[in-house]
Amino acid sequence: MPVFLYKAQNVQGNVFEGQIEAKNKEEAESLLKRKRLIVQSVKKKPTEINLKIGTGIGSADISRFTRMFSSMTSAGLPMLQCLNILEEQMENPALKEVVHKVAQSINGGASLADSLAQHPKVFDKLYCNMVAAGEAGGILEGILLRLADYQEANERTKRKVKKAMMYPVIVFLVAIGAVVALLTFVVPTFANMFTDMGAELPGPTQLVMDMSNMIKDYALLWIVLIVASIVVIRTILKVPAFRLKFDTILLKLPKLGDLLTKTAVARFGRTLGTLLNAGVSIIDALQVTAKTAGNTAVEKAIMRISQSIAGGKPIVEPMKEAGIFPPMVVQMTGVGEKTGDLGGMLLKVADFYDEEVDAAVDSVTSMLEPIIIVFMGGAVGFIMVAMYMPMFSMGDLV
Repeated sequence: MPVFLYKAQNVQGNVFEGQIEAKNKEEAESLLKRKRLIVQSVKKKPTEINLKIGTGIGSADISRFTRMFSSMTSAGLPMLQCLNILEEQMENPALKEVVHKVAQSINGGASLADSLAQHPKVFDKLYCNMVAAGEAGGILEGILLRLADYQEANERTKRKVKKAMMYPVIVFLVAIGAVVALLTFVVPTFANMFTDMGAELPGPTQLVMDMSNMIKDYALLWIVLIVASIVVIRTILKVPAFRLKFDTILLKLPKLGDLLTKTAVARFGRTLGTLLNAGVSIIDALQVTAKTAGNTAVEKAIMRISQSIAGGKPIVEPMKEAGIFPPMVVQMTGVGEKTGDLGGMLLKVADFYDEEVDAAVDSVTSMLEPIIIVFMGGAVGFIMVAMYMPMFSMGDLV
């Protein structure tokens, strides 16, 4: 739908600029008048060529913004003044632009939740739903504080997993690079010498030389194949059925599956607990939690829980049937439901599983490190032995 840029005046006499989606100019003017705005000018927004990948705004930026916004509103500053100050404070230009648009929308009479919802790639449904609940209940300051705590805890968990997985990935890439470098630069030197000898080469030596020739002669083809494989895999994983199967297999892998399950449980407990404590209904909270699960198998299980609760069942029964949540989580959730403090109990579950994630990370790292080292040592050792085998044969002949 076309976007129109407008300049208008609100009932307080403030003149501001903004943008609105409409089929044509007349509909845009009509929509603005319904908001009780005096329209000064409306024109179609020029077509922009935007080659930027993603929003350019990370979760750490949003977390920092929320914490600062919470502190300012708690100090009693008006919302628009908070946003104007935040706009000046933001170092990320993309987030600065989003905050400016949010302030313009609020100045035009929209609520904070509606203004944030206009930027779904920056502020997700969880964020918007919690802000809406805070505005409706008059507790926006407290909601922003909970949001900031939630985002920071979530960010800590992500950093733990990324930090732990970074070392094995780097070692693996170095191992691959070392093997390719040996086959590309070292093996050809031996190959020329063996060719001059004219003797029959041992099987392992011939195999290594053939691999070296394949890498040198078809380097561009290998690069194209690797890129094409990545594109094909990413395309296949966008198909819901394949993605569900892939995510289900991931959860069943030794060590890694345990890490992913504990991470998903921690995220489930923190997200659902935060939403429930913010006053969001359990059905809506479960649907939002499902969308932020990060794993389609977990998402499907949470949606089944939501459907069962809508049918009148307690939350414990569908959690048991899902087969994803550990018995302790199910039991603690049941206790929270019976005592009327489900949100608080889920946050305790999240805190406990945050610590479990640390242990699972160490376990995965300890498993991957020796596997990668053995692979690297074995590959390099095989290449070196294969290259020296003809020399041993020459010594025997002498």
